Amino acid sequence: MALRLVVALLALGVLAGLLLALALEDERRVPRRDTVSPADIDRAVALARRHDPRRVPMGQARTLSMSERDADLLLLHAARRFGADTQLQLKPGHLVLQASVKAPLGRWLNLELVFGQARNAPELESVRIGRLPLPTVLAMPLLRGYAARHGVQPDAWLATGWVEKLAIAPGMLTLRYRIDPQTLPRLRAALVAPAEQQRLRAYQQHLADWTLAQQHRSVELAELLVPMFALAAQRSAAGGQAVEENRAALLTLALYASQRPLGMLVPAAYQWPKPVPMVVTLRQRHDTALHFLVSAAIAAEDGTPLADAVGLWKELADARRGGSGFSFNDLAADRAGTRFGELAVHDAARLQQRVATGLGDADLLPEVSDLPENLPEPEFMARFGGVGGAGYLRLEAQIEARLNAMPLFR
Repeated sequence: MALRLVVALLALGVLAGLLLALALEDERRVPRRDTVSPADIDRAVALARRHDPRRVPMGQARTLSMSERDADLLLLHAARRFGADTQLQLKPGHLVLQASVKAPLGRWLNLELVFGQARNAPELESVRIGRLPLPTVLAMPLLRGYAARHGVQPDAWLATGWVEKLAIAPGMLTLRYRIDPQTLPRLRAALVAPAEQQRLRAYQQHLADWTLAQQHRSVELAELLVPMFALAAQRSAAGGQAVEENRAALLTLALYASQRPLGMLVPAAYQWPKPVPMVVTLRQRHDTALHFLVSAAIAAEDGTPLADAVGLWKELADARRGGSGFSFNDLAADRAGTRFGELAVHDAARLQQRVATGLGDADLLPEVSDLPENLPEPEFMARFGGVGGAGYLRLEAQIEARLNAMPLFR
């Protein structure tokens, strides 16, 4: 009997090793891509404006069409937060999703999921992990568990019932949806997992307490970062995940500085303590602080070049649409914020310790007042050759050199 048990255990060990060898591979199948451009942001903003819930009549059916590239970039943006690179293909009646995730010992976990078109949601038809096909009846619990561990609630999204019909065609994804008064709260509740909601509440409460104790109505960003990252360090030491704590701190600050309520993402936050409004500045400018914080929050969320693309898109939009004009000053703040957000993810504990000891404006952003700004598009094109022109690249290199010289970003 004992011999049989030993043989059975050995057989299970060999089988597990074989399955692991088939599942893990030496090379990634999905290449890393950093291809977000201002044109991509242009399309995304136009799409968001057309389908802004405030402009969509309640109860009226609407149709949203998204190209393969835009759907692919949207998915890549979400997946990068979990350390994955993805690639999406839209075929007749089928959606093919490939993903590569770094595994231990320099190996790669490569997945391929094929979804078929169903009435209002894609239906999983096949799964392959490396060279190992996996029955969907086994794959679904694994995928749900993986999503839940990373704060994603796919079942909650589907339960909102806002999508009425889904169509998958070559290069195009189309869905028909209908919004009623309860749809948006349900979607927002599904977007942020309960654990993340509790984390955000802690930072909202801390920010409310800190601002209530202040006697002035403006604050330097460096001064405001210190108590928020001190809390992040404290919660991390108590068992929290440093990266998630940093993300929550930056998101709370970005919304606060831009005077947007956290309730936009978490409806319950409308009932939480509210911070006292203050003007947040960086180098004596409110717009510079906003550029820094928004870029930092985006970079911390996904690890993609989206933060840079958003910042560049904003400057181009200002230049060509009669706004404040193209600003290399603002572009420098975007790049500094992006670097800060990247540190919040890739060197989370060290950043917490560094910020908690105290900062000044010069620690976050080098001197940039000498950089050109308020450039209308014709002047921007004539003097710098537009994005990618010789003059533009020269100033871009100067900005990067100044950031490289800062101790925080070394």
